[in-house]
Amino acid sequence: MKISVIFSTYNSPAWLEKVLWGFHYQTDGNFELVIADDGSGDETRAVIENFRQDSHLDILHVWQEDDGFQKCRILNKAIVAARGDYIVMTDGDCIPRNDFVAVHREYAEPGYFLSGGYVKLPLAVSEAITREDIAEGRCFDQQWLRDKGFKPPLKITSTPRQAVIFNHLTLTNRTWNGHNASCFKQDALMVNGFDERMKYGGLDCEFGGRLLNAGIRAKQIRYSAICVHLDHARGYVNDEDWRNNRVIRKTSIREKLIETPQGIRQETAS
Repeated sequence: MKISVIFSTYNSPAWLEKVLWGFHYQTDGNFELVIADDGSGDETRAVIENFRQDSHLDILHVWQEDDGFQKCRILNKAIVAARGDYIVMTDGDCIPRNDFVAVHREYAEPGYFLSGGYVKLPLAVSEAITREDIAEGRCFDQQWLRDKGFKPPLKITSTPRQAVIFNHLTLTNRTWNGHNASCFKQDALMVNGFDERMKYGGLDCEFGGRLLNAGIRAKQIRYSAICVHLDHARGYVNDEDWRNNRVIRKTSIREKLIETPQGIRQETAS
């Protein structure tokens, strides 16, 4: 099964480079990398082109002009462009552990989407991570993290056997988390992708909610599929967008919507 890994980015070249190396060192190399670029400039393009020269990965750079926070729009373009039967989604600020793709492949099952989590790192640790740390897996090592002044959570410290148990025992909701989730491409198309009216705040859960409405069940892998989140500012967050997003999410829940009218296929007003 060919996998398409999709992640979004916007003018964060230093973080992007770390994430790219995370995928370079995956144990499962049977995937393409689809970079959903929400209008980044030349520095980001240079990082991607330099990486192409040094990596074996099949990379597709999907770019759109900068029009403010339009993550849903660029993710929909990336879904359409993806050539794999199965889509793994993460973010351009999340470095995957070297078994990240392998875990998603192992747990993939028709009729399900996978719900993972992340380990949020402080800024100092995020900045300290080098390519060598990623290659050797040090940024996922509990002692290395402690030496950097960060207490690793259970997701990092658990063994593979413990991870399976914790996946079943956790009380965390099995939602679609944009930093670590996956589904079959046909299911993403069935619900018409992401709702392009939505800005930052709940857009991932709304997408996952429509998958659930369509009868796609959720499977928990938060202790098995591991990625570390690099710290950064969020200047695009505002209360008005949150309020608008909540209205859209509540409507999806109340009306048990499967397809969004403003997704990959746009409905036109009569």
